[in-house]
Amino acid sequence: SGDTMGAMSGDDTIADGVHVEHEPTIRYVPPESLRPGVRTDAVIHGAFTWALVVDRGPRAGMAYVLAPGETSVGRDPDKDIFLDDVTVSRNHGRFVVEGDELRVVDDGSTNGTYVNWERTESSTLAPGDEVMIGKYHLVVARGDG
Repeated sequence: SGDTMGAMSGDDTIADGVHVEHEPTIRYVPPESLRPGVRTDAVIHGAFTWALVVDRGPRAGMAYVLAPGETSVGRDPDKDIFLDDVTVSRNHGRFVVEGDELRVVDDGSTNGTYVNWERTESSTLAPGDEVMIGKYHLVVARGDG
């Protein structure tokens, strides 16, 4: 008898056309016990305008400098900011730098994007704001540039 499923990879479908995802996003709701106080250390010295500093979660202390235009974020390794955790959607969202403004946009993620503990589809950000994407807590920082 023939095997209709064959070897499965991340992009395979089974015979009746159903897509099988091998690393689905896991639902995550941040606990109230992690709610931080107001941040006052939201300036990083450097020749850039905006950055995101990982405050809590995997890669804590790492900073992502944001270039003008769009910066994609998600669990897909091809994203500009790769957050490798099942609480992050593959195509989670993006950060948009236009002039002096920074916005975060959720691209229909499973767990949503939170700014200062409020779920949002799109928000303008300011230094000290905390953006939560899955288990990652990113603090918005302003540079000298």
